[in-house]
Amino acid sequence: MVRFAPPETWNAVDAAIRRLAEFDWALFTSANAVRFFSQRCRELEAERELFQSSRVRVGAVGPATAGALTQEGWRVDYVASVHTGEALARELASSLAAKKVLLPRSDRGDGRLPNALREAGAKVIEVIAYRTANPEGIDSEILGRLRRAEVDAVVFASPSAFRNLCDAVPAAELATLSGGIPFAAIGPATARALREGGVRPKIEASDSSAETLADAIARYFERHISTVRTA
Repeated sequence: MVRFAPPETWNAVDAAIRRLAEFDWALFTSANAVRFFSQRCRELEAERELFQSSRVRVGAVGPATAGALTQEGWRVDYVASVHTGEALARELASSLAAKKVLLPRSDRGDGRLPNALREAGAKVIEVIAYRTANPEGIDSEILGRLRRAEVDAVVFASPSAFRNLCDAVPAAELATLSGGIPFAAIGPATARALREGGVRPKIEASDSSAETLADAIARYFERHISTVRTA
């Protein structure tokens, strides 16, 4: 339910890349931010500043983002132990006072992370590294199976996936479906988006990692099957 695209303009990203050595930290909260930001660096032939700067420390929200950074040639200095943006800011709080922080992110990123960084005393420069857009097409057969409740679970890996689905299926209908089908959310931000849309997620991963989400789904169905067998 999501498609990723470059920002409408690269001006802010380009300016940040050219001044990369001025930053104390660059924080990444998704592999997409890493991918688009790094690609733009290559387009500007700025690999030396990006990959060899000894001053800029790099933080990642979780292992997947850290892996994407490593693949792009970054040196990863910190990976959040709890895989949310707020946790990343909280864990780094003692290192951020009066520091200049670069935050490449999606155009749909909310204010929780930058606000938390500013509360820690950081000077935050946000740049839109990519856009999260609606898919170019939706499989009508899959959509029909969802609306007929012919699926065992509905899994959301981002708030945008839920919001985009609401453009195809009214939120009220999704709320009704969630009464019978377990809706799963990858982490607190996605679960919050579902609740704001009137949907109650029965499965909620504690952080924004695919592994944690998969574990939460497995545990839910283990409990469900156990209950059915006992009954």
